[in-house]
Amino acid sequence: MNRGSSSYYPPRARWYSPLLHWVGELRRHLALDRIRLPTGVPFCRAVVSLVVPGSGFYLRGSRIWGLAAMGFSALMALVFIVGLGYPVGNLAFGLLISTHVSSVLYLFEPWLAGERFRVRLLFSFVMLVLLGALVYLPVRNLIQEHLLMPLRVNGRVVIVHRLASPSSLRRGAWIAYAIYDSGGRGLYVQDGFGLGPVLALPGDRVRITKSALEVNGVPEPLLPYMPQVGEWIMPPKHWFVWPEVAITGHGNTPTNAISATLLQMGTITEDRFVGRPFKRWFGRRQL
Repeated sequence: MNRGSSSYYPPRARWYSPLLHWVGELRRHLALDRIRLPTGVPFCRAVVSLVVPGSGFYLRGSRIWGLAAMGFSALMALVFIVGLGYPVGNLAFGLLISTHVSSVLYLFEPWLAGERFRVRLLFSFVMLVLLGALVYLPVRNLIQEHLLMPLRVNGRVVIVHRLASPSSLRRGAWIAYAIYDSGGRGLYVQDGFGLGPVLALPGDRVRITKSALEVNGVPEPLLPYMPQVGEWIMPPKHWFVWPEVAITGHGNTPTNAISATLLQMGTITEDRFVGRPFKRWFGRRQL
């Protein structure tokens, strides 16, 4: 007796069976099972192909190409994360979208059998827009704005951990902070982001003399454009960072005006805290 064809030995469950079961339950819960789609592609497989990049080839029957496409998609997702902010990361992101759209089109081929070329072309464009604009771009923006933000500093990219808490900061820890538009006294500050080490924490006593920067009585070297005199205690939820900026201009701008502006920029409030840069990013030294 051929075991593979016997009714006593039903086919084994596939690796994606739990996902199909979950999709089926969700479909019944939302009453989507009453919707009749064109024949040729089961509803559950269509949903899986839209969720898992490259799975359309596998679900259509091309197991080897399907596994290769899913593996390639996973590799491109990894390259995108590793290369955040660099052209190679953007290229990997584009290839990931292309692979996903191609696999979906391959699975939906029975729906398009016999259709005109312009209909097939329009369907391909719609799938590209749906996956790209409604899935990939929002996910990418979510990653870069709330999880991992790439900042370009002096021609290189620094990845910042957005979920880091400012309450855990210590002196010497590097942070990324926001710089807002400001002006006055003949100066204009362009908005953007800054990166630098924390010099003083909330509650620290800061004193600037002509020869040193003192934090709680411990002297440190003066940094460019620091004022020659000053003393204060850092307020709660405030951190002191001395900005490194490119200064350009025309005319005579008083040095004390530059020092006052940088001092204001360097007093970081909690709402201006962006995150902490990783010391290393996949082996690449950042700081």
